[in-house]
Amino acid sequence: MASTQAAAPSGSSYIGPMIIVGVLYFIMGFFTWINGTLISFVQVAFQVSLAYAFLVTFAFYISYSVLALPSAVILRRTGMKKGMALGLFVMAFGAAMFGQFATMRVFPGALAGLFVIGAGLTLLQTAANPYISILGPIESAAQRIAAMGVCNKFAGILAPIAIGLVLHGIGDIAEQAKSANPAAKEILLNDFAAKVHLPYMVMAAVLVAIAIWVVRSTLPEIKPAGANDEHAIGHTGNSIFSFPHLWLGVLCLFLYVGVEVMAGDAIGTYGQGFGLPLDQTKFFTAFTLGAMLLGYFAGLVLIPRFISQQRYLAVSAVLGVVFVLGALATTGYISVMFVAALGFANAMMWPAIFPLAIKGLGRHTEAGSALLIMGIAGGALIPQVFVHLKDTVNFQSAFALLMVPCYLYILYYGLRGHRVGQQAG
Repeated sequence: MASTQAAAPSGSSYIGPMIIVGVLYFIMGFFTWINGTLISFVQVAFQVSLAYAFLVTFAFYISYSVLALPSAVILRRTGMKKGMALGLFVMAFGAAMFGQFATMRVFPGALAGLFVIGAGLTLLQTAANPYISILGPIESAAQRIAAMGVCNKFAGILAPIAIGLVLHGIGDIAEQAKSANPAAKEILLNDFAAKVHLPYMVMAAVLVAIAIWVVRSTLPEIKPAGANDEHAIGHTGNSIFSFPHLWLGVLCLFLYVGVEVMAGDAIGTYGQGFGLPLDQTKFFTAFTLGAMLLGYFAGLVLIPRFISQQRYLAVSAVLGVVFVLGALATTGYISVMFVAALGFANAMMWPAIFPLAIKGLGRHTEAGSALLIMGIAGGALIPQVFVHLKDTVNFQSAFALLMVPCYLYILYYGLRGHRVGQQAG
């Protein structure tokens, strides 16, 4: 394992590491926010139902739940720096898998590729999130994560636009496939599926190059036990089960990622519910990510100078409820814009929840981070509930019934839950 230091760098000394980690957050955002457009892609290329198409998000996000704890074990052996590089290598393998199996139109293989990409991202996030949180003072962690979020969501804006351009004419392909004879249909869909092969192979090569760069970089190792001491919250618990604010945070992150994916990846499906054309809805994720980018800039300015990260989390949750009700009360493009506005409400939730939940975990920081990363499985399960719920009630009502309770719990965590079990330091 690489040499460690007991505490995080201070002052301007962590600007260089932040730039390197910012590149990693860009990569996380790019691969995460492609999924919304891939839902439409697999529905057309593999001729599957919407419920099966949403297995794209399920396969991707469920890997976080399965592999987060093993990632923590790996990071204890490799250190955070080598662990992040290893995550990039795994992502590269998954990207190559998806590109190849999608071109061959082997649906289980394509889903397996997305699962492997998610596995690499799990390792990357299990290292990068606590790393950036404890790189400086924990009280300003939300501000640093917000800076990383700008990188992440800028990539998220580019991702659906880039893949949308690659899949140009998807609406026409879908219509032609409906009327084509079986032989012509196969040729049409094979040619369409092959469009993703070269882009994903290029992405795999870029990931390998960045992994090598990270290994050779001057990115310092940080020892969480020294940088995130239990005494910071007046706690010296021997077990990770003695930190209730962490476990409440895991549930909070689970619900947050669910609403984030609903607002980002499911917005295209939401728009299609109003009969909006596929060639337009494939770009809707970019609207949500644009709103999130604005939310990050707001967080950078306001936290912690004018408002604490926990108070901002509560305000964001209230905004989430307001925007969901706005979406429910309107129709068409106006309703879609209310859903996109959830990006602004969601922007500072991860940056606030993560440092609040790992605060004071000390030697348990890696394990706590892994548990929080497992919460990302909310992005797999909550959209699945939506897909099936909208078969029994109006899709707008289904959306609101899922989203409002999630935001209310996030409000609770921002007001009270993050302090449960803590004493005055």
